[in-house]
Amino acid sequence: MIFPSIESSPDFNDLVKNYPDVLKSLFGIEGGDITSGAGYLDVELFSLMLPLLVLVLAIGSGARTLAGEEDAGRLELVLSYPVRRRDAVLEKGAAVACEILAVCVVVFITILAFDALVGLDLSASKLGAAVVSLAALGLLYGWLALAVGAVIPSRALAIGIPAGAAAAAYLVNGLHGLAGWLDPFRFLSPFWLVGSSPLQKGADAWGVFAVVLTAVVVLLAGSLLVERRDLETP
Repeated sequence: MIFPSIESSPDFNDLVKNYPDVLKSLFGIEGGDITSGAGYLDVELFSLMLPLLVLVLAIGSGARTLAGEEDAGRLELVLSYPVRRRDAVLEKGAAVACEILAVCVVVFITILAFDALVGLDLSASKLGAAVVSLAALGLLYGWLALAVGAVIPSRALAIGIPAGAAAAAYLVNGLHGLAGWLDPFRFLSPFWLVGSSPLQKGADAWGVFAVVLTAVVVLLAGSLLVERRDLETP
């Protein structure tokens, strides 16, 4: 709702240019117009806040489904039904995906509503691509949490491993241009693959596909490895 005051301040971009390079790189401010609706939302939402919220939801849900149930002593009951373990993992993965997609749909509709209300002048196609990239990141780290919980009976690790991986990937994406030794690792960062400043530059379709494909591989790996360990009884 404060965007109109930003839009009416043409000197705001000059102010942003004086920010430290590290800050501009981390939050995707470089090379964009923060006084435009797309540039403003890229900086305020899509650079950090929305990915953070989606990842918190995804990792929390993924860790809760298997590792959390096992910690609470409920998983033995769930798997006592005539369902193969791998099928249970895949079905829980589908449930996590539904949560992520539901949140992303709400994000898309809400931003479109505010676009009409405030006059952000957004491209619906670029907004859709940006939200799809958010969903892809959520699927990767949510399914990683689920897979870790399927392999290791520890909810702490099911949260910590994907959260740590996401933090490292975010820092590589934000700092690779400033720290030369990080540059070769940018190809391993899902945040770099899906593209920065999606509302201004658009999302990278091949990068999004690569992230989704990696997420599927992670989920399948978890569904296979869960067959190879004993369930712990509290």
